Formats: sequence, C-alpha cells, structure tokens
Amino acid sequence: MTSLSAERIVDCRVITSGTTECNPYSSRFVRAEEVVYDIDKKKLIVTKTLPAPGKKPKMKVVSVADMIEKYVKVEESMRYKGSHDITIETTGEEEKLTKEEALKRQRRETIEKIEAKKRSEEEKRLEALRLAEEKRQKSEEEKKKHQGYYTIVKGDTLSTIAAKYGMKTNDLRALNQLDKTAKIRIGRKLLIPFSQEIIDAIATGEYKVKNGDTLISIARKFNLQPREVARFNDLKSTAIIRVGKTIQLPLPYRLKALEAKRKAEAAEKKLAKALKRGKGGTKLIRGFGKHKLRVTATAYSSHRGQTDKTPFLAAWNNRLRPGMKIIAVSRDLLTKYGLRNGSRVRIGGLPGIYRVRDKMNKRYRKRIDIYMGMNRRKALRWGRRSVMLYW
Repeated sequence: MTSLSAERIVDCRVITSGTTECNPYSSRFVRAEEVVYDIDKKKLIVTKTLPAPGKKPKMKVVSVADMIEKYVKVEESMRYKGSHDITIETTGEEEKLTKEEALKRQRRETIEKIEAKKRSEEEKRLEALRLAEEKRQKSEEEKKKHQGYYTIVKGDTLSTIAAKYGMKTNDLRALNQLDKTAKIRIGRKLLIPFSQEIIDAIATGEYKVKNGDTLISIARKFNLQPREVARFNDLKSTAIIRVGKTIQLPLPYRLKALEAKRKAEAAEKKLAKALKRGKGGTKLIRGFGKHKLRVTATAYSSHRGQTDKTPFLAAWNNRLRPGMKIIAVSRDLLTKYGLRNGSRVRIGGLPGIYRVRDKMNKRYRKRIDIYMGMNRRKALRWGRRSVMLYW
C-alpha cells in the first residue's frame, strides 16, 4: 500500500462553498506513511467527493410603491372634491371661463345638497305629524270605548246626574265644558266617562243579561255586592241566570227613591187611619212635617170667564187641572220660610195633602190661596179664614 498524502485536502469538518473534496479523518491519519488493514476490514477512504451544491432560487423583494406603480392604474375621482383650489393649466380667457364654470358647478352642487337636506327634514316632519295624528286617533278611539252620553230627562240637575254616576258635580261640569251659571235643558246629551252600555243601564236601573254573564260579573260591573243584586231580584246567590233576562240593579239612587216611596206610602196609610178615627186626625195633622205657621187662607178658581188671560197656567209654568190639590203662597213663604215649588203641605181643617204650584203678588204676607178648580161658587163660599199650615 502506498503512503497517503493530504496536501491541499480540506478537513470535512470545515467545508466551505467551492469545496469538492475533503478528508474525513484527522490530521494524524493523514500523515501516516503506511496503513495496515486487518482481515475483513474495510479500507479507509482517503478522499470523499461531495455532491455539487444545488442552485438556490433567488428571491427579490418588491416594495408596495413599485407594485402600485406597476399594477394599479389611478384615474381621476368622480366624487365631489370639496372646496379645494382647482389647478387649471390654462391662461387668459379660458382660465377665467373654466374658473367660473367650476364656481357655478360648485354653487349648483351646494344648492342641491341644501335642497336635499330640506326635503329630508320636511319628510321627517311630515312623518312625525303622521305618527302624532295616528296616536291621537287611537287615543280618541280608546276614549270613545270608555265614554258615552246621557240624555237629560225631566227633573234632572247636574248634581243629581253626577250623584247617579258617582261623580262630582264640578268634574261633570268640566268634562262637558259648562260654566257654573250654565243651564241644562231636557233632551241635551252630557258626556259621561263610562261605556254607553253602563250609562244606559245606570239610567234605567236595569241590565240585560248577555252570554257569559253571572251575578258576580254583573255586580262587579256596577260596583255592587252579588248578594245585594240577588236579594233585589229575589234570586239565590248561586242561581244561574239565562241570556236575555232583565236584572234590576240596586243602585243607590234607586234604593233612595224606593225608601222615600215606602215612607210616603206608610205616612199616607197612617194618615188615612187617623182620619177615620176622627179626633186622632187633628193630632196627626199637627204632627205633619217639621214646620207649622198660621196663615190667612183664601180661595180661587180657574175658568175662561175670568179676567186672567191664562187661567190654567200658574207660576213656574205649572199647568192647572180641575181636581188638583194646589195652593198659591205669598212670596215671603218662599224666601223666608223655605217653601218651594212642589212642596207638600197640610192645611188645618182640610183633608189630604196639597202641593205648592203657584205664587201670589208681592204685596201679600203670610197668605195662601187654595185652588178650587172651576167651581167659582165654592171659592166664594170659602171666603177668608185663618188656618194652620204644616210642611
């Protein structure tokens, strides 16, 4: 075996670019003159040929500006550019005309913007008005559902109507825009804050049963107790009512009227019994009412032959008919002693109850005039008497 030579052979541990061969062994092996191999031993590799390094791809870095310049085409913007100065490379009259056109265009665009803004504001205002009108109409519809009208009948006053519907007189007057001095007439309609069904039922005191109604639901509608409704209609509290049946409502004003009627009937019966007993009648007459006064009583009649142009028409537009128990009173009995149109009175020595339906001349004091119908002779026969008046 020949000696090894390691001149110009690079160590494989320090390979650089351009090296094609290297020595895989250290320098001490390189200087050996002779290498002895054992049996079945592989021979040493004196030199090692390295594969040729492949060429790396080259990468070029391109800036964004270069890419925009190469691939992006920039054209003139079509949008409004604002009020910046317009550079026009013209001179003389052309430059002047171009500037004027630009100013005109700018003014026109500004006017269009202002008009568009006005239109938008006007549309918003109209939309707001429309919504407000819809809201007002809905509110009125809701009010109509819970409001109705009451028709005034004879004998009604604002106070009695207000009491009938559980209201204050001032509230009823304000709801209908009435002054304190305003007068109501028969047939006029007053606005009431209840549904029309409730208003009609309270006015008549009756309610017609509908599908689904029970004694409890009817009582709640009118703020009543179910037991009172059942007792007033002679029903059991557990009774089943049929559709279409008329239920009488025990409203406060109806109960008050019924109580007054019952007391009047009882008083009439007592008076009739006392008059039958003779002497007891005088005692009962003296106990009639809360007041008594001695007055001078005369009598008058009504017939077409007398001087009065309207013999059958009394004060307060009261119509007189023969057979009616009526008296006319002097003005002091009205202003000082509390008698009124329609007051019920008793006259000592005469049976029955008379009513105040007429008034006498201002010059009379403590005087009454008893109506004798068309019997003029009876009126003359009565003459003038001093009697006790009870009311």
